[in-house]
Amino acid sequence: MEINDVIFIDSLPTLDLHGYDRATANVKTLEFIKDNIVLKNDIICIIHGIGSGALKQEIHSSLRKNNNVLDFKLFYNNNGCTIVKLKI
Repeated sequence: MEINDVIFIDSLPTLDLHGYDRATANVKTLEFIKDNIVLKNDIICIIHGIGSGALKQEIHSSLRKNNNVLDFKLFYNNNGCTIVKLKI
C-alpha cells in the first residue's frame, strides 16, 4: 500500500499525542515507529492535533530525520493527523 492510497485511517496503527509536550511526543513517536517496524506495519497514523502547530512541526522535523521513514504527509481529510510510510 502506498501513502496516497490511504482513504480510511481507522484500520491503521495510531498514536494519539494529545496532551503531550514536544519532547515526550518525540520520544513516543520514535518508540511507536520502532514498534511498528518490528510488527511489519508499513503505514501508520500519528495524531498530533491542530492547535498552534508546534507539535506538528516537532513531529514532522523528527520524521524528516528518521532513516526508517520513507514518506509522510498530512491526512487529506484531517490536518491534525500525519500518515507515515515506514521502511520495513
